[in-house]
Amino acid sequence: MSKTFTLSEAQTLLPVLESLLQRARTSALRGAELELEMQQLSHRIFLSGGLHVDVAVAARRRAERDKAGQESKDTIAEIEEIGARVQDLHAGVLDFPWQVDGKAALLCWKMGDPVIGHWHWPDETFDQRRQLEGPFSKGERERFN
Repeated sequence: MSKTFTLSEAQTLLPVLESLLQRARTSALRGAELELEMQQLSHRIFLSGGLHVDVAVAARRRAERDKAGQESKDTIAEIEEIGARVQDLHAGVLDFPWQVDGKAALLCWKMGDPVIGHWHWPDETFDQRRQLEGPFSKGERERFN
């Protein structure tokens, strides 16, 4: 069974998780840029019917791409070891397993938001998230934590 968080626990972890998420996003973006560069090189070679390529430079770029991809995967794994789930790496969305009246739910946070302010059921998407305000008055939030 996965860890469940209280709202307070999840909120306390945000600075650490935001830093990890940013590292994963940066690595993934770098990997994608290097992949595009490799594809463009392959395309130029194909169009020219052969092209002199500095093999050492190409090998270094490929190694950089692989390293960036692995760093992103490792950082996502680190986030998930803490118990949060990366819902959308590029948008910077994390979910935290949570309980609502004994039912599994997810607290939802998006990078740039100052606090966790939303939640949704596990079978729902980010677009279906609900605000913690409204039916979750301070007393009810404490009851769910």
